[in-house]
Amino acid sequence: MGTKERSGVIGEVLKLDVLWTKKLVTFVFQYIPFTKLRLHCKCLEISCNGIAWLAGWLAFIWIADSKPLYQMQLNLLFGLILDIIIIAVLKAIFRRRRPAVCSDMLTLGPDKFSFPSGHASRSAFIFMFFTMLNPVSEILWMPIFSWTLSVCLSRVLLSRHYILDVLGGMGVGIVEALIVGLLWIGENAASNIINYVTNDYLPGGEE
Repeated sequence: MGTKERSGVIGEVLKLDVLWTKKLVTFVFQYIPFTKLRLHCKCLEISCNGIAWLAGWLAFIWIADSKPLYQMQLNLLFGLILDIIIIAVLKAIFRRRRPAVCSDMLTLGPDKFSFPSGHASRSAFIFMFFTMLNPVSEILWMPIFSWTLSVCLSRVLLSRHYILDVLGGMGVGIVEALIVGLLWIGENAASNIINYVTNDYLPGGEE
């Protein structure tokens, strides 16, 4: 949404977004001081970092080399890559500045833009993946849902994003889950892809 001030309906919406974001942050900090929430929010920030998830998931695929897991592993990897691409494109289009540029921001590379929130989209996608696309035990649904909501709220409390950034990100995450569902990689295809890569390109693979 750029550096220039917007006018008309969009401008009014953005002003209301800023206003309600400030009201939400003020309301929360009336009851819980920021110093008590800061560590929790930063841990949540790390827990949903895009590069950390991508690197960690690739390591998981490498370590947990099990055929029954291939389909789940590859489809989630596809979703994580899709999320990074879509968020990067949308941020480049809208170019909305963050509420505040913090020196302790845990991002890799220049990431000055706010809409939509990549943490929100990623956490929403992961929730949808493990509850709808590749359901885990229902006992784990509530912890994953709580983590997703906590990540989204922490983005506002840390002044990384406005409320609309987070809501937009959650919407993007849901759409990403729908796309992955439509383009779902089947068991045989996932097995063939992972076996092809590990056998031909990884150290110790077949020549």
